[in-house]
Amino acid sequence: MLLQKTDKARQELSPGVRTLSLRERSLLLLADGKPLSDLQAMYNGIGAQIVDNLMRQGYLTGPAELPETQPTPPAPVAPSTNPALSIDRPEPGESLRSLAGARMYLFDTCERLFARRDPVLAQHFREALRIARDRTSMLDVGDAMFEEVALAAGAERAASLRERLEQLLPRAHGAAAGLYAATQPALLED
Repeated sequence: MLLQKTDKARQELSPGVRTLSLRERSLLLLADGKPLSDLQAMYNGIGAQIVDNLMRQGYLTGPAELPETQPTPPAPVAPSTNPALSIDRPEPGESLRSLAGARMYLFDTCERLFARRDPVLAQHFREALRIARDRTSMLDVGDAMFEEVALAAGAERAASLRERLEQLLPRAHGAAAGLYAATQPALLED
């Protein structure tokens, strides 16, 4: 069975629109004309759940009827200290959290926010992200990037980007658990 993108999917993939996760978007990019079984096998089997969700939300069309599946409980969403800064995306499950995914999010943020406005600064952040190979150095680059975002677009925008990054990071254990929370500037507490 071949899947096809809907107009809703094409809208989602247009420049400036980002409501789906990175994995959902990448699966959408590959969806046209691909067999259902190939897409379901992606991401170590998580692709099946992503495909089902995209079909139910109207991003993909294909089989006339979706197989009956047990509804999966939604992932718990961490409460925000400021509801105005909260984004309307569910927190990713543990299997979707990774340093690589968080790093790709930072690269994507750099491209979307700095590449056209300040190419030199964008290149600086790209190089810094390429060099950052561990959690601490990557978060340092992310913090510098979010400080620039706060200057250009405001503290609320920077806080929402930080919140999304925290959702993508694997949960830290022990002393490293509060590492990133401590890097947020105090001016966001206003």
